[in-house]
Amino acid sequence: MSQELVSNYSEALANPTADSPSDLDLVTRTKRGDTEAFSELVRRHQQVVYGLAYRFMRDASLAEDMAQEAFLKAFRLLHGFRGDCSFSTWMYRVTCSVCLTELSRRKKRGEVELMPSHVGAAANLTSPESSDTAHAVRACVSKLPERYASIISSYYLHDISYDEIARLMRIPMGTLKTWMFRARKQLRKIVEQELASDETD
Repeated sequence: MSQELVSNYSEALANPTADSPSDLDLVTRTKRGDTEAFSELVRRHQQVVYGLAYRFMRDASLAEDMAQEAFLKAFRLLHGFRGDCSFSTWMYRVTCSVCLTELSRRKKRGEVELMPSHVGAAANLTSPESSDTAHAVRACVSKLPERYASIISSYYLHDISYDEIARLMRIPMGTLKTWMFRARKQLRKIVEQELASDETD
């Protein structure tokens, strides 16, 4: 997904036309049973959701499937959306969750490697000495809270820049850096616990 697309998307969200309802308005209408309101949400966000899914899946057809699944999941979970964050941020998390779940399933079936070469960067969080540690990191990322798993996966696994993640989630860069710091810290603890457990088995 190009930086221009992300920029245009962010600008459009920040500056809706006068007669255009906000995302929150559309969410409220959807909760009341207005399916056309949700269709409008899909139209507004489908390009970015597809682009994010493609970054994970690296395949156009799979990205389309994951984008569709993300919107279906969002529709099912929409009653729990209370506006604590923007809809685009929430949709980002839903999309990451859907893609990570599918990649995990495919890995278990032996179809894909959950983390590509970027795992080296993530594994460096614990200064690994062998491929065993890298394997532990792969297993441990999924144990992070959803928000942290999303940003760790986006940055380290799928080469999405800080700037792009912040734009997609519509959060300040400082907030993203804070979340990333906490995510690394939690990941380090989880990996250390897993390694210690392996040593005692």
